[in-house]
Amino acid sequence: MTQYPRVFRVRQQFPRPRVADVPAAVDAALAGLQLAQRVRPGQRVAIPAGSRGIANMADILRAAVAHLRRLGADPFIVPAMGSHGGGTAAGQLQILESYGITPDYCGCPIHSSLETVIVCHAAEGFPVHFDRYAAEADHVLVCGRIKPHTRFIGDIESGLMKMMLIGLGKHAGALVYHQAIQDFSFGQILRSVAREVLTRCHILAGLAIVENAYDETACIAGVAPEEFERREPELLRQAREWLPKLPFDQADVLLIDEIGKDISGAGLDTNVVGRKYQEHAPGDAERPQIKYIAVRGLTRETHRNATGIGLVEFCRSQILREMDVQATRINCLTGSHATAAMIPLDYETDREILDVVLSVIGLRPPASARLMWIQNTLKVAELECSEAYYDEARQRSDLEILTQPRKLPLGADGQLPTVATFV
Repeated sequence: MTQYPRVFRVRQQFPRPRVADVPAAVDAALAGLQLAQRVRPGQRVAIPAGSRGIANMADILRAAVAHLRRLGADPFIVPAMGSHGGGTAAGQLQILESYGITPDYCGCPIHSSLETVIVCHAAEGFPVHFDRYAAEADHVLVCGRIKPHTRFIGDIESGLMKMMLIGLGKHAGALVYHQAIQDFSFGQILRSVAREVLTRCHILAGLAIVENAYDETACIAGVAPEEFERREPELLRQAREWLPKLPFDQADVLLIDEIGKDISGAGLDTNVVGRKYQEHAPGDAERPQIKYIAVRGLTRETHRNATGIGLVEFCRSQILREMDVQATRINCLTGSHATAAMIPLDYETDREILDVVLSVIGLRPPASARLMWIQNTLKVAELECSEAYYDEARQRSDLEILTQPRKLPLGADGQLPTVATFV
């Protein structure tokens, strides 16, 4: 019988800047851009809304709509999420509704369509797609979160400029841009397309959001169109500093309760788990260095899209029964990331997963395994850690030990509870 490691609960201390009044911060950010000099009464303004689970997103959009209405504008929202939602207009509308982004709450219509217009051809030779509703508007207010990308590396990663490509390019644009990235580079295609969109698509301004390590709104910045390329690297550096981290640099096993598109574009944030540079193993200089990752479930908000399941080694079989295979494959293939939809080794119970994974960690006895257990890659402020870390944790001023080591709470059915409910 496998001797499982005992676990203790630990709380990490991260910097925690927070926006106290989100609507007021949105209003101030937009007021600083003096949009009244460009927006005329009655003009239509499109506001893109993405598929990520951004904190306070419905409130941010509602405040932006209210600001534009005070200028006399006629704002509306468009889903901007590439191929998410199964690559359908109805599916993307459903995703927004699951985040509380509705016409009634935001105070404006939501126009969902996968139809695009081709505004030009990029210098690299491919067509530049743009949401038809946004293209027909007088202005576009780009709203998005600045964050390190899960695959690509550069001074600009996920943010306003990417929203103009992958989000507002819809499924057709996302597909062609990811294909172009295979032949050129993420940075080249990002800048090439973004510059065309900024020149041709009536971009009014940007509303940039940065979150802290607790998945809270830490910064809301208004950015003029001509400042996108300069400001995004500055905001990305700040986002990297505030990115959540696991407390230990080495692990034999990482248990993750849930992955989903609302957590990360890759289902799980590869920056957090140390899998950004290569799949199924950390890069030489990457931290943390984790041997095996096991996933236990999907978030409700991912709508059965299991993108990222192919980045881990083990999962519960229930995930494979729940996942929407077609939606997952569409999303991954659109992003030229076929391996993210591949199937890991699956087992019915957590006990079976632990028995297998603890048998392949090397010479370290299973009871001494270095194991971390988190809810998801956005929520790592509190987690369970195996007893192998206990002595180090006691010496760390940035860690608060909340419990003594105790048995893993495997039930008679062989399943663990969620880490959030195990106290």
